[in-house]
Amino acid sequence: MPLSAYILLSAALFSLGVYGALTRRNAIGLLVSVELMANAANINLVAFSRYLGAAEGQALTLFTIALTVAEAVVGLSLVLLLYRSRKSLQVEDAAEMKG
Repeated sequence: MPLSAYILLSAALFSLGVYGALTRRNAIGLLVSVELMANAANINLVAFSRYLGAAEGQALTLFTIALTVAEAVVGLSLVLLLYRSRKSLQVEDAAEMKG
């Protein structure tokens, strides 16, 4: 497959992630959108790594996957705390918790 196919796939995933992040009001939907954007960046890293014949991009991809897993764990724990305190998963309810 040519490099342009990977870039097109990555651009489509990133666009879906941005659209989801801007339109979702649910905290879980927002987390899924952020994960989509991170995976689009990972596809770009692996595609360019393969195209250039270097392994650094793939190593960086493994590092970013580990970071997104940690982000998902922290994000889901915040979502659970939001639900326990407000009985809602709406992002606007989290803004009311500022103190």
